This record gives sequence, structure tokens and C-alpha cells, in this order.
Amino acid sequence: MAGLGTLLLTGAVASGGAVPGWERAIFHAINGLPSWLRVPMQAAEVLGVLLVGPAVAVIALAFRRPPLVLAALLATALKLLLERVVKLVVERQRPAVSTLDVIARGVPVRGLAFVSGHAVLTAALAGVVSPYLRGAWKAVPWAVVVLVCFARVYLGAHNPLDMVGGVGLGMAIAGALNLILGVPAGRIDEGLSSAQRSSG
Repeated sequence: MAGLGTLLLTGAVASGGAVPGWERAIFHAINGLPSWLRVPMQAAEVLGVLLVGPAVAVIALAFRRPPLVLAALLATALKLLLERVVKLVVERQRPAVSTLDVIARGVPVRGLAFVSGHAVLTAALAGVVSPYLRGAWKAVPWAVVVLVCFARVYLGAHNPLDMVGGVGLGMAIAGALNLILGVPAGRIDEGLSSAQRSSG
């Protein structure tokens, strides 16, 4: 529900096509960072390309996690479908058109930008992968989401709400898939045990 709520809220702000002053300020603060960040940020944005979904599925197959294989593939397919649906409803252009004074670093400067497909995919994959991880490792997929979102704004491909809305949609996709396909029972048992220890 949090993911869907985030998508609806950011979509309502972006639906007019304009970029609020506060969002513009955040964009320029990130987009205006030093040029030496270009190469690492271009490397980071690759973590959000479409092939990452099938790659996660292959890794899950190697670890014999059939539900995760299916979840990763479905997350990729749903990203393609639902991203297009959102762009039919919320028509906001990329920063070079909607924000101006943009430093575009090897990214498209025209086209619909809400929501960011990179954000949708990385958040959806983080949401389906993290239940299979233990301890601090659970934070790693979400760190990737933050990195990819930051990179896309820095490179001038998206405004901040394009990324936040994309994360919201990705979370909604992951939540639905986890509900339908299930997550490892052991992780649920661990969570219940921790809660019981805390209450005791």
C-alpha cells in the first residue's frame, strides 16, 4: 500500500507537467555536482537496465529459488507494462524540457519521464529479492535503488519525483508478487521470533 500511495501522491504533483520550485532546487543540487562523477554514475545507472531482471532470475535459478526466478521475470514484464500505463496518465517531460538549465550527460533529453523505468525495475527487484536475504544484506538491494535514482537525476535524465514515483510503482509490483508467490517461510518465522523476543 505504501508503494501505491507514493505513486499516487507523486503522480498528482507531476500530473500537470510542471516541476515545482522545491523539486527543481533538488534537481539542480544533484545535477550540478562535479563532472568527475559522470563515469561512476553512468556505471551505476546500468544497474537499472532491463537485462538486470533476467540476470536476477538466472542467479535465483542457480540458487534453486524457483519462486524468485518467476518473481524477477514477472517484475520485469510488469515494469514494461505498468510504466507505459502511468505515462499515458501522467505526461511530464524530461528535465531538459520541463526544468531547463540542465546538464544532460549522455541521456535522452526529450520524451515522457514520469515514471522512471530504472526506478521501477530496481525497486521491484529489490522488493522481491530482499526477503531472501539475511541481516544487513537485506539493505543492499535498496542501496542499489538509491544509487540508481541518484545517478539518473545527476545525469539529467529525470526529475526527483520521476524517481520517487518509479520506486513507489516498483514497491507496489513487488508487494503484489510477494503476496501471490510467497516469500521464504523461514524469514517470516525469524521475524515472528524476533518480535516475540522483543515483546518478552
